Amino acid sequence: MGKKLVIQLLAGLIVTCTGIVKVWAQNDEQVQWMTFEEAVERSKQEKRKIFIDVYTDWCGWCKVMDRKTFSNPAVAKLLNEEYYPVKFNAEQREDISYKGTTFKYVAYGGRGVHQLAAALLQNELSYPSVVFLNEDFAIVHIMKGFQQAPQFHKVASYIGGDHYKTTRMEAWEAEYRSPFASTP
Repeated sequence: MGKKLVIQLLAGLIVTCTGIVKVWAQNDEQVQWMTFEEAVERSKQEKRKIFIDVYTDWCGWCKVMDRKTFSNPAVAKLLNEEYYPVKFNAEQREDISYKGTTFKYVAYGGRGVHQLAAALLQNELSYPSVVFLNEDFAIVHIMKGFQQAPQFHKVASYIGGDHYKTTRMEAWEAEYRSPFASTP
């Protein structure tokens, strides 16, 4: 094999490996969103809390939360490690069957709502809203409105680490170490 051919092969291998590492790093820094159905299936193999971002396509603050909160690497890492993160369009038209119930889209006026979104938000429709479910799909906490990454990370850490079961948030905050805190 000629020296030139070996150099070309090595260069190609380096480019390929660099691309693989880049994709891996990007995936590690992005929320690995799944559907509600995928989260249900995954939880059958490994129990984990479920995080659901309930949004609509027309919601401006939902888009801001995608850009500023969910795209933050510390938030993405936490959601990917502690939860099955679900992106759920509150106006989707596809039926979802869960535990013997089929949730449907219900039209009214110019818009409508999916019954699962209404159930998750306890009929208080506000977007964006996020819902934290425990491993048995019971609601732990609902947060309405836009959340900055630092505040969101704190709440998601509190719930994800099961601290809500034994410690009041105010007491737990003293031991919470924010990845957003500036070092002196």
